[in-house]
Amino acid sequence: MKIVLLYLICINILTLSLFGVDKLLAIKSKRRIPEKDLLVFSFVGGAIGGLLGMFMFNHKVSKGSFLWKFAFVLIAQIILFVFMRI
Repeated sequence: MKIVLLYLICINILTLSLFGVDKLLAIKSKRRIPEKDLLVFSFVGGAIGGLLGMFMFNHKVSKGSFLWKFAFVLIAQIILFVFMRI
């Protein structure tokens, strides 16, 4: 159980960081992190970090297509955690 908790902490910090880096790259008009990568990191346990990143950095919050995909990932992750009883 401690390993799962450590994993979740690390993946959420990483996902939060990726959203921040992507926002910085967007501001500087540089090559961005693909949306699918942000969604994959969110799906494998980093949905809370992704959600925090979206609101902390005001990033991807006005892009409807991304919000729908992210909402699906978040709901899927919640269902998965409920069934795993984490």
